[in-house]
Amino acid sequence: MGKTTEIIILYLLILLFAVSGRSQCPIEEQSFQYGEKLTYEVSYNWSFISINAGKVTFETDTKIADDKEYFHFISTGKSYSIYNWFYEVNDSLSSVVDTQTLSPLEFHRKTSEGNYKVNNSYLFDRNKNILVSSTQNSKKPLATDTFNLAPCTFDVLSAVYYIRTLNFSDKTPGHQVVIRFIIDGEFYEIPVKYLDKEIISNKDNTKYNCIKFSAKLVPGTIFKDGKEIFVWVTDDKNKIPIKVEASILAGSIKAYLSGYQGLKHDLTSQIE
Repeated sequence: MGKTTEIIILYLLILLFAVSGRSQCPIEEQSFQYGEKLTYEVSYNWSFISINAGKVTFETDTKIADDKEYFHFISTGKSYSIYNWFYEVNDSLSSVVDTQTLSPLEFHRKTSEGNYKVNNSYLFDRNKNILVSSTQNSKKPLATDTFNLAPCTFDVLSAVYYIRTLNFSDKTPGHQVVIRFIIDGEFYEIPVKYLDKEIISNKDNTKYNCIKFSAKLVPGTIFKDGKEIFVWVTDDKNKIPIKVEASILAGSIKAYLSGYQGLKHDLTSQIE
């Protein structure tokens, strides 16, 4: 399964939510709270074959540091045990962010995908406007570096939650913007296009009023150059991703919301 689990879902969700070009990163409305948990089932599709390969979870917790309370975002991705003999995936990411601005303070990623291991950490110093990076994987030894920190730069996990706070009501189809984030020691600026509103059915046949987006994929990744991803998010104050689709180098990947708890707002987008 490799990177067809958690990192891809995070990447796609960032592409989904990047609908604001404002440089000051304002918080328009809080779409989540402590105790929220979202679960996704990830399937790999090739030709006529579809395999439910694993699951990804996103949780919102709290962390106390220096007598101050922070959001602690945690995401895990695991392959189903039936496939572990072939290719076991066990990924975890965490991001500690300011509760008012959602600016990240620190980020950690530990990945185990077959024989490939990753251990990355970022420390964000907003006073000095620098980012201290520590990256290591099975192919590269431990390396540390310091980058200048541009405004509105997120780690891959805090970006998902920050963009969930933005208001889509003033966007029109065709609107395209860019978001900046860092992953695996590299910065990306990704253009995203808002398409339209749609009613879609989840895998359990529950219907939702959704907002649909697409984005061009970054050349040199596991995605096919020139292809697009498509994501549907609930058209309500929660802004929960319901469905994600993308072509990869061999086949395609799909992710569906399979469970949720601790939502801050009523799920008014669900159609009875």
